[in-house]
Amino acid sequence: MAVLLRCHRTVGCWLLAVAFCFLPCIASSLSLEDPNVCSHWESYSVTVQESYAHPFDQIYYTSCTDILNWFKCTRHRVSYRTAYRRGEKTMYRRKSQCCPGFYENGEICAPHCAESCVHGRCMAPNTCQCEPGWGGSNCSSACDSNHWGPHCSNRCQCQNGALCNPITGACICTPGYRGWRCETQCEVGTYGNGCQQKCQCQNGAACQHVTGECRCSPGYTGAFCEDLCPPGKHGQQCEERCPCQNGGVCHHVTGECSCPAGWMGSVCGQPCPEGRFGQNCSQECQCHNYGFCILSTGQCLCTPGYTGERCQDECPIGTYGAGCAKTCRCKNNSKCYHTNGMCLCEPGYTGEICDVRLCPEAHYGLRCDRKCPCYTQNTQSCHPMSGECTCQPGWSGLYCNETCTPGFYGESCQQVCQCQNGADCHSVTGECICAPGFTGPNCSVPCPAGKYGVNCSSSCNCKNRAQCSPVDGSCSCKPGWHGVDCSINCPSGTWGLSCNLTCMCGNGGSCNALDGHCTCAPGWRGEKCELHCQDGTYGLDCKERCDCSHADGCHHSTGHCRCLAGWTGIHCDSVCAEGRWGPNCSLPCNCKNGASCSPDEGTCECAPGYRGTTCQRICSPGYFGHRCSQTCPQCIHSNGPCHHVTGQCDCLPGFKGALCNEDANPVMPRMISEMAVILNKWEKVQVEEHE
Repeated sequence: MAVLLRCHRTVGCWLLAVAFCFLPCIASSLSLEDPNVCSHWESYSVTVQESYAHPFDQIYYTSCTDILNWFKCTRHRVSYRTAYRRGEKTMYRRKSQCCPGFYENGEICAPHCAESCVHGRCMAPNTCQCEPGWGGSNCSSACDSNHWGPHCSNRCQCQNGALCNPITGACICTPGYRGWRCETQCEVGTYGNGCQQKCQCQNGAACQHVTGECRCSPGYTGAFCEDLCPPGKHGQQCEERCPCQNGGVCHHVTGECSCPAGWMGSVCGQPCPEGRFGQNCSQECQCHNYGFCILSTGQCLCTPGYTGERCQDECPIGTYGAGCAKTCRCKNNSKCYHTNGMCLCEPGYTGEICDVRLCPEAHYGLRCDRKCPCYTQNTQSCHPMSGECTCQPGWSGLYCNETCTPGFYGESCQQVCQCQNGADCHSVTGECICAPGFTGPNCSVPCPAGKYGVNCSSSCNCKNRAQCSPVDGSCSCKPGWHGVDCSINCPSGTWGLSCNLTCMCGNGGSCNALDGHCTCAPGWRGEKCELHCQDGTYGLDCKERCDCSHADGCHHSTGHCRCLAGWTGIHCDSVCAEGRWGPNCSLPCNCKNGASCSPDEGTCECAPGYRGTTCQRICSPGYFGHRCSQTCPQCIHSNGPCHHVTGQCDCLPGFKGALCNEDANPVMPRMISEMAVILNKWEKVQVEEHE
């Protein structure tokens, strides 16, 4: 402003002042609104050209008062004209810079910290603002276990040994505790980290909230209190000893004795009284004939000569003694006493075992004067009193003149033959005479495989695992075979026994002659080969897996991939070559101007700057770029809208810049040059006016 006044507001001075004021204005890049920007005034010198009134002596003529010089008189006067001179001017300007403790960072003044803030940021000169969980002058020290937050200024509130998150202050509870301060134990039935574990304790046992260890109720033991106290123990932790005797079992909780059958009393030390038995001696013995009753079960132990559940029966005829285990030795139909085995002889016999005849052989009667009527060679003896014949084994009849009835043999033909499957029995020995097809002591064993006939002496001739009749050797063919010896396959299309069933397999499937099961041709499945292979499978038994990447499955028989549109190759793993699309890449692309073609649908993906179905058109005026989606910038001095591809403005001559809003020549040199021209013209005008 001082320059403008001193130059008397001349145009030249104004332009010069504007020029020099402009220079310091564009030198500073700091924002004056930044509170950390400080400023001061500094002086500088500039060379200026200023005008001044230059005096000079001007001579002029006027009429004289002196009559002698009436013609003219010479006069002098001082006149002034505007002149110019160069001089040095001291000017002042505001200098902006970052305040102490700050440094210039782009357009702002950032605080400077002598020590780098490791886990934080510098907020003021040599002052770090730490991230949560860190402290110290340079935020390099982690919070201890009792503090958290920025500068570790907050005290942790965690209890029961819980860890404190140094950033958020949240408590990380130790196992067995919960709550925001870990002040509460786990709920009943849970334990461990986060109280997430479920207690496994059984039988009313309590679970330790930290480890999950089970505290068993009285009478139980085991890791999960799943077991009763072992025999002989009871009570808390199964530490108390049971007092029960004679096999008594104590209650696992109370220790009370449960006596076995036959015993009674508080510790099971007293046997049941006579005539009683069982649990708590509650049952009455039922033994007869002086039998002894077992206290536990009530079972009767019989005296010699008796048997039966309650000792109510005498020993069976022919036995005697304890348990009726001894056999009587009495002969000739004599009976023995059931207790001691003494013989009671029939009339006509005597002796300890009744083996002595009173009459001589072949005679009988009271006087032994009658002759026995028995067939001697078939007779064992003649009764000395009645003359009754006792036949040799294998014979029967009143006089021992008849063979045994079929199915019986031996002594008095009373033994039953044990032969099976229609076999005959030898009347004396009972030996079996087997029918054809059987063998063994009692003819119960069929002939071994491959044998048949009497004594299984003949060999079978059946083929293909056919069964041979053990009786006559005839062949029973397996399904799928026929013929006398089962050596002929079923004709094609038939199967089963006697090949009388028709195959039902379709689509080229073959039929198993044994069971009619279908073996499907490659690509088919199902009971009758009526179904294609499932998607993703092909081939024999549909066991092969389709190896296709981008396909609608594969052919059920050959496995050839059915490629989706846009893919090709054996495995449909190759994208269509550039310029091709569609099924098997058989269609040509019609895209223009460098556009790419979608291999599956053939749609064009236009290059930047183009549009249309085939990308044949450029972007509409005012738009550019990919899919013509970008709006052109506001070009100031341009030949038209921006370039349809790049979006760049087409500047008129003499302009440049992204928006064509800048002169092509540098700003300051042109301004100074124009100012110099104006000043020169101005000086010439001033000189001419004064001359």
